[in-house]
Amino acid sequence: MKFITAETIRSAIEYPHLIAALRDAFRNQTIEVPQRHHHHFRYSNAHHNENTLLLMPAWQADGFLGVKTVVVAPDNREQPSIQGQYALFDAATGTPRAIMDAASITAMRTAAASALAADYLAPTDASVLLMVGTGTLAPELIRAHACVRPIKEVLLWGRSAAKAQRVVDSISDLPCSAKVCEDIQQGMAQADIVSCATLSKTPIIRGEWLRPTQHIDLVGAYRPDMREADDALIRQVALYVDVMPHALSETGDLYIPLNNGVITESSVLGHLPSLCQSTAPASREGVTCFKSVGHALEDLVAATLVHAMERASEGRQPTSSRTNL
Repeated sequence: MKFITAETIRSAIEYPHLIAALRDAFRNQTIEVPQRHHHHFRYSNAHHNENTLLLMPAWQADGFLGVKTVVVAPDNREQPSIQGQYALFDAATGTPRAIMDAASITAMRTAAASALAADYLAPTDASVLLMVGTGTLAPELIRAHACVRPIKEVLLWGRSAAKAQRVVDSISDLPCSAKVCEDIQQGMAQADIVSCATLSKTPIIRGEWLRPTQHIDLVGAYRPDMREADDALIRQVALYVDVMPHALSETGDLYIPLNNGVITESSVLGHLPSLCQSTAPASREGVTCFKSVGHALEDLVAATLVHAMERASEGRQPTSSRTNL
């Protein structure tokens, strides 16, 4: 059993392949995903702030079983806020096959899931992307969205202009222009797609800033007491999520307006399985919004792709009869 580094994962996965694999997995629904564990814990007796431990298993008959163990530490400054490991096993024998860096798996599968949703929901001619947030996910979301829509211009907003510029510099290889955006409202006035990935506890994008036709991609707010969009935005949009019912209880973007009577459960028009199976109404008219909370199916798909690429690069046969999800 080997450890697969973040660098290897990023070189092994190509977004078009990962997006296609996720589409197939959500469409075919052959991966079993039990409820994941959330454990919030104080990390210091001197602070009241909490970190979050996530345990996310998934498995597929005649394939692999995987478990992601991740710690989300929002107060990290010198280290990434998301760190952990992904353990991949042969589902039939229980034989461990690999330990992988979980942060890169998480970032890439999250970005690919957002791009998959955008492929169904975003305007087909979307060319301007506003990226709100400067963390690990920002460049990945930009790259993934650029695989499904003809993005020509990227606007990057962050609380730190220096961090925003670093993200801009990191995507200089893409065939589009990119620049720092100093004002979210002005950025939203130009953007066809708005992707938001922050650790904000209060809304930073507002319904009053929406264009008549636009796609909103909400990726942060992973706890019920966190949110990125205000009630006015959530009330106006055609709302979709990655999985149900987790999205209604795990993110403040939905949990708070749901409990305040701003929306109801029926306000969610579909999720990734129903979009991929063409059983949900998917309209690119008006304003659509995709809210992701993360799903262990996505991790297993990404980890399986990495394992298959590693085996291929070594000239070895796959260790399971099912590696192409």
